[in-house]
Amino acid sequence: MTGPYRPPPALAARGLSKAFAGIDAVRDVSFVVPTGSVTGLLGPNGSGKSTTLRMLLGLVHPDAGEADVAGRPLAAHDVPGRVVGAVLDGRGAHPRRTARAHLRCLAPVVGVSDARVEEVLALVGLHDVAHRRTGTYSLGMRQRLALATALLGDPAVLVLDEPANGLDPQGIVWLRDVLTAHARSGRTVLVSSHLVRELEQTVDHLVIMSAGRVAFHGSLAELGALHPPRTLVASADPAALALALAAAGHTDAILGADGRLVVTGMGADGVASVARTAGVPVFGIETATTDLERIFLSMTGAPPPVPAGPSTGVRR
Repeated sequence: MTGPYRPPPALAARGLSKAFAGIDAVRDVSFVVPTGSVTGLLGPNGSGKSTTLRMLLGLVHPDAGEADVAGRPLAAHDVPGRVVGAVLDGRGAHPRRTARAHLRCLAPVVGVSDARVEEVLALVGLHDVAHRRTGTYSLGMRQRLALATALLGDPAVLVLDEPANGLDPQGIVWLRDVLTAHARSGRTVLVSSHLVRELEQTVDHLVIMSAGRVAFHGSLAELGALHPPRTLVASADPAALALALAAAGHTDAILGADGRLVVTGMGADGVASVARTAGVPVFGIETATTDLERIFLSMTGAPPPVPAGPSTGVRR
């Protein structure tokens, strides 16, 4: 007897590796992107994110491994643009062509009408400026046009490389809503970034890359389980409280640098209850959670993000 049919994941990487001039860019990368998810591909600059995306899309041939879209290589689909829409660079349009003309040139390739062009222009907020040449567009406007191009074929999967570049805070909120709505309709998004704050309010799954390898792959809940919250307790007798906790079956308690007892795996109410039962005075309890940015830094060794400012000439 066979079980219920399970469709293949929207995207799958199996053992992908790629080197350039003898230097490994990606090494044995494997992960799946569940259908209906917004999955974040997170990693510092140079971690192999862009190379991985290009191998998934068949734009870079891997030295080893395989990449599938809906169960087979993207090139094996009859009309790839109806399966995957991608934003890898916001500079795809000719600067002397209008946004509307750019999309109308691409519409026959993915088998859609000019009416669909008008729909996506409205969706990305460019309808009123679609008559302007794209060379006059700001970076944020070019990013919106790139997203319109990706959405043109109404694809089941969106693959986006740093799509928030050039967007103002309002534009980032708008982008988040677009991606979330795409996934809620049963479709899928894979979005890469090196900025944790861009992703943490949007994604439900994560692939974290570091030095060309996968450091983590799973849901946000699974990531949080690897870094449970800690309870910080100020007590008159931390040693007595630690012994009382151990007697109650909770042995993960250490003395912090500030003199507070750091308890992992037990909430504030539970610690307070043990302290009362043992008669150990407690002066204060607080819960310390580890946010996604700190987890990311611990997994990748990446430096904290530098605030935006004048160009320093450093290559991204």
